[in-house]
Amino acid sequence: MLKGLIGKKIGMTQIFDENGVIVPITLIEAGPCFVTQVRNPATDGYSAVQLGFGEVSRERLTGGTIGHLKRNELPPLRYLREFRTKNPDVNEGDKITVEVFELGENVDVIGTSKGKGFAGAMKRHGFKGAQITHGQSDRQRAPGSRGSGTDPGRVWRGARGPGHMGTDRVTSQNLKVALVDVERNLLGLRGAVPGPKGGVIMIKAGRKQ
Repeated sequence: MLKGLIGKKIGMTQIFDENGVIVPITLIEAGPCFVTQVRNPATDGYSAVQLGFGEVSRERLTGGTIGHLKRNELPPLRYLREFRTKNPDVNEGDKITVEVFELGENVDVIGTSKGKGFAGAMKRHGFKGAQITHGQSDRQRAPGSRGSGTDPGRVWRGARGPGHMGTDRVTSQNLKVALVDVERNLLGLRGAVPGPKGGVIMIKAGRKQ
Protein backbone atom coordinates (compact mmCIF):
# COMPACT_ATOMS: atom_id res chain seq x y z
CA MET A 1 0.00 0.00 0.00
CA LEU A 2 1.19 3.52 -0.81
CA LYS A 3 2.61 5.24 2.29
CA GLY A 4 1.40 8.75 1.67
CA LEU A 5 -1.40 11.04 2.85
CA ILE A 6 -2.63 14.61 2.56
CA GLY A 7 -3.70 16.28 5.78
CA LYS A 8 -4.34 19.49 7.71
CA LYS A 9 -2.32 20.71 10.66
CA ILE A 10 -4.58 21.02 13.71
CA GLY A 11 -2.15 22.14 16.42
CA MET A 12 -0.10 20.82 19.32
CA THR A 13 -1.03 18.68 22.30
CA GLN A 14 0.64 16.15 24.56
CA ILE A 15 0.32 12.47 25.39
CA PHE A 16 1.92 10.13 27.93
CA ASP A 17 4.16 7.26 26.89
CA GLU A 18 4.33 3.85 28.56
CA ASN A 19 6.67 5.25 31.25
CA GLY A 20 4.37 8.15 32.11
CA VAL A 21 6.61 10.73 30.41
CA ILE A 22 4.90 13.65 28.67
CA VAL A 23 5.44 13.60 24.90
CA PRO A 24 4.62 16.79 22.92
CA ILE A 25 3.09 16.04 19.53
CA THR A 26 1.59 17.85 16.56
CA LEU A 27 -1.89 16.65 15.63
CA ILE A 28 -2.73 16.25 11.96
CA GLU A 29 -6.07 15.45 10.38
CA ALA A 30 -4.67 12.98 7.86
CA GLY A 31 -7.07 11.66 5.25
CA PRO A 32 -9.09 9.85 4.35
CA CYS A 33 -7.63 10.28 0.87
CA PHE A 34 -8.79 8.86 -2.44
CA VAL A 35 -6.62 7.71 -5.34
CA THR A 36 -7.69 10.06 -8.11
CA GLN A 37 -5.12 8.99 -10.73
CA VAL A 38 -2.27 6.53 -11.18
CA ARG A 39 0.49 7.69 -13.52
CA ASN A 40 2.80 5.21 -15.27
CA PRO A 41 5.90 5.58 -17.47
CA ALA A 42 4.16 4.25 -20.56
CA THR A 43 1.58 7.06 -20.80
CA ASP A 44 2.92 9.82 -18.53
CA GLY A 45 6.68 9.33 -18.61
CA TYR A 46 6.97 8.77 -14.86
CA SER A 47 5.43 6.74 -12.05
CA ALA A 48 3.30 8.46 -9.40
CA VAL A 49 0.02 8.36 -7.52
CA GLN A 50 -2.30 11.36 -7.29
CA LEU A 51 -4.34 11.61 -4.09
CA GLY A 52 -7.35 13.79 -3.30
CA PHE A 53 -8.33 15.18 0.11
CA GLY A 54 -10.96 17.45 1.65
CA GLU A 55 -14.56 17.06 0.51
CA VAL A 56 -16.23 20.32 -0.50
CA SER A 57 -19.33 21.38 -2.41
CA ARG A 58 -19.20 21.09 -6.18
CA GLU A 59 -19.56 24.88 -6.53
CA ARG A 60 -16.03 25.35 -5.15
CA LEU A 61 -14.38 23.29 -7.91
CA THR A 62 -13.76 23.96 -11.57
CA GLY A 63 -15.47 21.96 -14.27
CA GLY A 64 -12.20 20.28 -15.22
CA THR A 65 -11.58 19.07 -11.67
CA ILE A 66 -15.15 17.78 -11.35
CA GLY A 67 -14.79 15.85 -14.59
CA HIS A 68 -11.43 14.47 -13.49
CA LEU A 69 -12.94 13.10 -10.27
CA LYS A 70 -16.12 11.91 -11.94
CA ARG A 71 -14.18 9.31 -13.93
CA ASN A 72 -13.89 7.15 -10.80
CA GLU A 73 -17.14 8.33 -9.17
CA LEU A 74 -15.26 10.15 -6.42
CA PRO A 75 -16.68 12.95 -4.23
CA PRO A 76 -15.63 16.57 -4.94
CA LEU A 77 -12.16 16.93 -3.41
CA ARG A 78 -10.44 20.27 -2.92
CA TYR A 79 -6.77 19.25 -2.69
CA LEU A 80 -4.94 17.08 -5.22
CA ARG A 81 -1.31 16.11 -4.69
CA GLU A 82 1.07 13.67 -6.37
CA PHE A 83 3.34 11.18 -4.62
CA ARG A 84 6.23 9.78 -6.65
CA THR A 85 6.61 6.04 -6.23
CA LYS A 86 8.32 3.34 -8.28
CA ASN A 87 5.74 0.63 -7.57
CA PRO A 88 2.24 2.10 -7.14
CA ASP A 89 0.30 -0.85 -5.72
CA VAL A 90 -3.04 0.98 -5.65
CA ASN A 91 -5.91 1.45 -8.06
CA GLU A 92 -7.87 4.54 -8.99
CA GLY A 93 -10.76 5.00 -6.58
CA ASP A 94 -9.04 3.32 -3.62
CA LYS A 95 -9.37 4.90 -0.17
CA ILE A 96 -6.26 5.44 1.98
CA THR A 97 -6.40 6.16 5.73
CA VAL A 98 -3.94 6.65 8.59
CA GLU A 99 -3.70 2.86 8.90
CA VAL A 100 -0.83 2.93 6.39
CA PHE A 101 1.44 4.38 9.09
CA GLU A 102 2.62 2.61 12.25
CA LEU A 103 3.67 3.82 15.70
CA GLY A 104 7.40 4.57 15.91
CA GLU A 105 7.77 4.93 12.15
CA ASN A 106 9.69 7.89 10.70
CA VAL A 107 7.92 10.08 8.14
CA ASP A 108 8.70 13.18 6.07
CA VAL A 109 6.28 16.10 6.11
CA ILE A 110 6.04 18.67 3.31
CA GLY A 111 4.23 21.95 3.86
CA THR A 112 4.31 25.71 3.28
CA SER A 113 6.04 27.73 5.97
CA LYS A 114 4.30 30.60 7.76
CA GLY A 115 4.29 33.87 5.81
CA LYS A 116 6.05 36.71 7.65
CA GLY A 117 5.78 39.46 5.05
CA PHE A 118 8.66 41.83 4.31
CA ALA A 119 11.57 41.27 6.70
CA GLY A 120 14.97 42.83 7.21
CA ALA A 121 18.25 41.04 6.62
CA MET A 122 18.83 40.27 10.31
CA LYS A 123 15.49 38.53 10.79
CA ARG A 124 15.45 36.93 7.36
CA HIS A 125 19.00 35.56 7.29
CA GLY A 126 20.19 35.75 10.89
CA PHE A 127 22.80 38.47 10.39
CA LYS A 128 24.65 39.52 13.54
CA GLY A 129 24.31 43.27 13.08
CA ALA A 130 26.80 46.08 13.70
CA GLN A 131 28.32 47.10 17.03
CA ILE A 132 26.50 49.65 19.18
CA THR A 133 29.29 52.19 19.59
CA HIS A 134 31.21 55.07 17.98
CA GLY A 135 28.11 57.15 17.49
CA GLN A 136 26.39 55.07 14.81
CA SER A 137 22.65 55.64 14.95
CA ASP A 138 21.12 53.82 12.00
CA ARG A 139 23.59 51.05 11.01
CA GLN A 140 22.97 48.49 13.74
CA ARG A 141 20.45 46.37 11.81
CA ALA A 142 21.58 47.31 8.29
CA PRO A 143 23.00 44.53 6.05
CA GLY A 144 25.96 46.65 4.96
CA SER A 145 27.48 47.20 1.54
CA ARG A 146 27.12 44.40 -1.03
CA GLY A 147 28.26 46.06 -4.26
CA SER A 148 31.73 46.50 -5.70
CA GLY A 149 33.53 49.46 -7.23
CA THR A 150 35.36 47.29 -9.76
CA ASP A 151 34.28 44.38 -11.96
CA PRO A 152 31.42 43.43 -12.12
CA GLY A 153 30.36 46.77 -10.60
CA ARG A 154 27.00 45.49 -9.43
CA VAL A 155 25.41 43.28 -6.77
CA TRP A 156 25.73 39.56 -7.48
CA ARG A 157 22.46 37.73 -8.03
CA GLY A 158 21.39 35.77 -4.97
CA ALA A 159 22.99 38.12 -2.43
CA ARG A 160 21.23 37.93 0.91
CA GLY A 161 19.26 41.02 1.91
CA PRO A 162 15.83 42.22 3.01
CA GLY A 163 12.76 40.93 1.23
CA HIS A 164 9.73 38.65 1.47
CA MET A 165 10.07 36.00 4.17
CA GLY A 166 8.14 32.76 4.55
CA THR A 167 5.56 30.92 2.41
CA ASP A 168 8.27 28.56 1.16
CA ARG A 169 7.97 24.84 0.51
CA VAL A 170 9.56 23.16 3.52
CA THR A 171 10.28 19.49 4.19
CA SER A 172 10.72 18.24 7.77
CA GLN A 173 12.46 14.87 7.75
CA ASN A 174 12.37 11.94 10.17
CA LEU A 175 9.41 12.94 12.34
CA LYS A 176 8.37 10.03 14.54
CA VAL A 177 4.76 8.79 14.54
CA ALA A 178 3.58 8.91 18.17
CA LEU A 179 -0.18 8.55 17.68
CA VAL A 180 -2.44 6.82 15.14
CA ASP A 181 -6.20 7.29 15.66
CA VAL A 182 -8.05 5.46 12.87
CA GLU A 183 -11.54 6.37 14.08
CA ARG A 184 -10.91 10.13 14.04
CA ASN A 185 -8.35 10.14 11.19
CA LEU A 186 -5.69 11.68 13.44
CA LEU A 187 -1.94 11.36 13.24
CA GLY A 188 0.39 12.60 16.00
CA LEU A 189 3.98 13.44 15.09
CA ARG A 190 6.98 14.32 17.24
CA GLY A 191 8.86 17.26 15.75
CA ALA A 192 8.33 20.54 13.95
CA VAL A 193 5.61 20.40 11.28
CA PRO A 194 5.88 23.33 8.83
CA GLY A 195 3.07 25.80 8.32
CA PRO A 196 0.30 27.43 10.36
CA LYS A 197 -2.74 25.76 11.90
CA GLY A 198 -5.07 24.67 9.14
CA GLY A 199 -2.23 24.44 6.63
CA VAL A 200 -2.31 21.61 4.09
CA ILE A 201 0.62 19.19 4.32
CA MET A 202 1.83 16.01 2.67
CA ILE A 203 2.98 13.04 4.74
CA LYS A 204 5.03 10.23 3.28
CA ALA A 205 7.43 7.52 4.38
CA GLY A 206 10.80 8.85 5.54
CA ARG A 207 13.63 8.62 3.02
CA LYS A 208 16.25 8.28 5.78
CA GLN A 209 14.90 5.39 7.79
